[in-house]
Amino acid sequence: MLILNSDRPPSSLSNVTGEFDAAAKHLNLSEDQVALIKEPRFSARLKFPVQLDDGRVKIFRAFHTIHSTMRGPSIGGVQIRPKIDTETVDALAFWSSHRCALLGIPFGGSCGAIECDPQMFSLGEMERISRRYVADLKHLVSPNNDILTADIGSNQQTMCWFMDTYSAHERNYSPAVVLGKPLGLGGTAFPFHPVAMGIDLCVRKACEHIGLSIKGSRVAIQGFGKVGMNVAKLLHTAGAKIIAVSDISGAYFDPKGINIDRVIWHQQSYGILDGLAGEMDIEKMDDPSKLFELDADILIPAAIELQITKENAGRIKAKIIAEAANDPVSPAADQKLYKDGVIIIPDILCNSGGATGYYLEWVMNRTGYYWGPELLQKEVENVVGKAFDSVLNISQKEKIPFRLAAAILAVKRLSSAAGLRGIYA
Repeated sequence: MLILNSDRPPSSLSNVTGEFDAAAKHLNLSEDQVALIKEPRFSARLKFPVQLDDGRVKIFRAFHTIHSTMRGPSIGGVQIRPKIDTETVDALAFWSSHRCALLGIPFGGSCGAIECDPQMFSLGEMERISRRYVADLKHLVSPNNDILTADIGSNQQTMCWFMDTYSAHERNYSPAVVLGKPLGLGGTAFPFHPVAMGIDLCVRKACEHIGLSIKGSRVAIQGFGKVGMNVAKLLHTAGAKIIAVSDISGAYFDPKGINIDRVIWHQQSYGILDGLAGEMDIEKMDDPSKLFELDADILIPAAIELQITKENAGRIKAKIIAEAANDPVSPAADQKLYKDGVIIIPDILCNSGGATGYYLEWVMNRTGYYWGPELLQKEVENVVGKAFDSVLNISQKEKIPFRLAAAILAVKRLSSAAGLRGIYA
């Protein structure tokens, strides 16, 4: 049985590379086949000037990586965060290629990032920063080559600035160049956040696989942003008992089950869970990391990378871990949990509702015909559900973890596309 290499140092790039290498070995890919699809096609470090409100000029660092365009135009999020590096951007672009191939949608993978703390700049400054980033990438970005989406630190407004800047340079209204836009500029009318819909479906399918009833199951969620909040609402509606939630202010716990509607109201009112313990009968945990060790059936890390490692993997009691965040479980922890019988739904599958939603938005932008919420939800569940079933089938047939099964399916599709296209010489 092949498992992912747990001896690598924990970093996102080493983790995605490990997944690829294990899948390539399982598929017996040749050195030439590996060479065609492993390395990114384009990786850039940018520095650009922006004039601030007080007249000063500040130089911003930015990054952009296109990993693959073998199966279609590359697509990936643009993160705006205080600290970022080339390796992280390369890793996220690699995972985007895997995710799109796994889903069977006609995209490759990319990722961008601007090193900037959005809270430190005015709205006008953020607009100038966003527009300059796209202007410097106008030779790459297009609906047929590289498509930008919202991610950490960027939002619908950022996407509007990106789209308008590109359209101005092209002298052509081009909504399909960015995805994750508001309804008024070609966005989508999903009933819930598409990432959350995909996670909810994967969790319910995993529960069915192991014979666990979703009704009455205990769920702990790390991260209560748009994704975590919507997942909590969907699972609560399905009958699950949410026993713990957390954000940057801490972790909050009630073994009897949390009143999720009240928590959502608090978060939407104040933008943070801080003060929740004084407002309702709920315990604020002394150590937020102990959320992972609660007596829960389902654990959903929906915050940042590398939260479950070999140091805390042995104390996890959950039967199912749904990776809502990118790369929350280290390879060493993954190996330990698999041996303990824990089902880990890997990020490229679990949070793939977002990529599916973006694909549907791209299709509608290009055709000019827009579907309603019910059809959009049905399409997300159809695409993600088929991917889950395929991964489960490979996992059972080969007796391998879900993560390796997902990587095998993705790499097989990438390699097939590369072989069909060949090399232009």
